[in-house]
Amino acid sequence: MKKLYLLVLISLMMILAACGDSAIEGFSHSDQRGEEVSLEDLKGSPWLATFVFTNCTTVCPPMTFNMVAIQEELEAQGIEDYKIVAFSVDPVTDKPEVLADYLDKFNVPDPSKWHLLTGYSQDDIATYAKDNFKAFVKDDPASNQVVHGTSFYLVDGTGNIAHNYDGFTDVPVEQIAQDMQELLE
Repeated sequence: MKKLYLLVLISLMMILAACGDSAIEGFSHSDQRGEEVSLEDLKGSPWLATFVFTNCTTVCPPMTFNMVAIQEELEAQGIEDYKIVAFSVDPVTDKPEVLADYLDKFNVPDPSKWHLLTGYSQDDIATYAKDNFKAFVKDDPASNQVVHGTSFYLVDGTGNIAHNYDGFTDVPVEQIAQDMQELLE
């Protein structure tokens, strides 16, 4: 039954990912430094977005490692004008200091580029993810985990999603860097 539940949730995530327009609605939330970060703050430069949470026992650590690999590639190519934004899908647990401790566990080349966001309700992030990224976010009733998509989203400097990538397996690191560079040109 648990496997069937997960299969249904994954199917819904895939359907939602294929639907809708690509404009991101405004937001303003606290990051891991306790600073407010808004969509307006991010405008003017491309940014990579994803959804994670700090007590995740499955996909989030590999996704974060993959995002670090992308940042390493961006640095190797001399790309500097970007941000990385991760929306916590467990905002009750993921206070700014918890997010800061989580990020410290990874060998992040430039932590100043990262904004791990929190400061909203579970329902709010589930709705925001669905409405803006066509991403699925749902508490797993059988555990303390949150079921969520594993995509990375490249958002352009005007706040529109330009590309969507798998952030868990077969992550196209070089393609993401190339797409980022094209947005900067």
